[in-house]
Amino acid sequence: MSFLAIDLGASSGRAMLGTIQNDQLELKEISRFPNPIIEVNNRLYWDLFYLYNQIITSLREVKSHRLHVTSLGIDTWGVDFVCFGKDREPLRMPYSYRDSRTFDAPERFFSKIPKEEVYRKTGIQIMNFNTLFQLDTLLHENSSIYPVINKILFMPDALSYLLTGTAVTEYTISSTSQMLDAYTQNFDSSLLQALQLDGNHFGMLVYPGHKIGNISPSVQRLTGIQNLSVIAVAGHDTASAVLATPAKDENFAYLSSGTWSLMGIESETPVINDETFRLNFTNEGGADGSIRLLKNICGMWLIEQCKKEWENNQPVTYEDIVAAAKQSVPFKCFINPDSPCFAAPGSMTTAIQSYCKETNQYIPQTMGELARCIYESLAFRYKQVLADLQQLATFPIHILHIIGGGSQNKLLNTFTANAIGKPVVAGPSEATAMGNILLQAKAAGIVNDKQEIRQIVRNSIEPDTFEPEDTPLWESHYSDYLNVYRNI
Repeated sequence: MSFLAIDLGASSGRAMLGTIQNDQLELKEISRFPNPIIEVNNRLYWDLFYLYNQIITSLREVKSHRLHVTSLGIDTWGVDFVCFGKDREPLRMPYSYRDSRTFDAPERFFSKIPKEEVYRKTGIQIMNFNTLFQLDTLLHENSSIYPVINKILFMPDALSYLLTGTAVTEYTISSTSQMLDAYTQNFDSSLLQALQLDGNHFGMLVYPGHKIGNISPSVQRLTGIQNLSVIAVAGHDTASAVLATPAKDENFAYLSSGTWSLMGIESETPVINDETFRLNFTNEGGADGSIRLLKNICGMWLIEQCKKEWENNQPVTYEDIVAAAKQSVPFKCFINPDSPCFAAPGSMTTAIQSYCKETNQYIPQTMGELARCIYESLAFRYKQVLADLQQLATFPIHILHIIGGGSQNKLLNTFTANAIGKPVVAGPSEATAMGNILLQAKAAGIVNDKQEIRQIVRNSIEPDTFEPEDTPLWESHYSDYLNVYRNI
């Protein structure tokens, strides 16, 4: 059987065909496309119809190659959403979570419901772009669309709605919103009331593996495909990726590495207490009903934004960046990757240089120096968060599994192993697509559970293992990083 994964990240998307044979998963890329943020009148948006058209184009490609696909599933980044009217039409293109309008939103909302209470209910890391704060900002700004909102659908659910005409709210993606009760897994009524909303503003809550419906007659006409089911997979890309972690037991932490780095562990129940509140850890829904206790860390966004600037003069590849970083002197300067100044700067290289200047450090100048600063700082940030996770975990963490596109960066994997003093197992790079596809396979009845899914992943890949080296040297510079981290 073959399944189609539509995997949409915050900078690019792709359609991946997955075929399961002999307990192995074979992937074939059908299409790949950019997912640019569109700026209009100083506001940042996603182009919903562009993404929809890319899915249509991918289905046409499947048809042209006479490939038989059993079903389709969509995963995306978290928190962002589309508002629909009673006529089933989108009321506005969705805002990007990187838009500046929510920078001060949390404190404004906490005047309605205290911060501690919001966290106790949801267990979600306080971040200004969470859906809760985006919706409250629309209300605060007297948005023209707010009074006529009929349905609020998260990005994968909105695209599935355009394909099928059926509105659902998938659990893992909705858990990123900071509007779900972490224990009941339903929307919290008091939070919705504070937004002047109720449960009717959302689709029926469903869990990964639920069949949303078949593609609509118009999609059939556009693609030439007559019979195709759309399955609600783990709509949050990280949830799909974590499912495809090739772990053999529970004694691991994962790092889903892409534009964002998400480091966490799996828990059977929410972990919400004074310590997780102080550390600002999040409890998001897992693909199998578990809880992903994790921390959001600014990841490859730093490199991606620098790369755009370096390409102004000449073509630059990620391999070029890694090679330049290797040649640069180690441990000259560090940044806090999660500092607000790196969220959406006009110039990332300038923001990094300003940070180093303000913390009385060496100011990196070259591509290699800037990249080395980023990679070393990320490795130390991973060490910092992993130590917090170990305090919260009920089991010893022996291995860090790095999954996603960032797992292909061997230099950063090496730095990370050295910094944390534990083995790093890197791969699969296509973890999100694999998790998406294997959840569809589970819905089709050919895969039984998470253990079988992870065995198929192990059968299908050859991960790289990075053993820690020079750990005492890295440990000796960790205090330098912490001093800089705490200064800003």
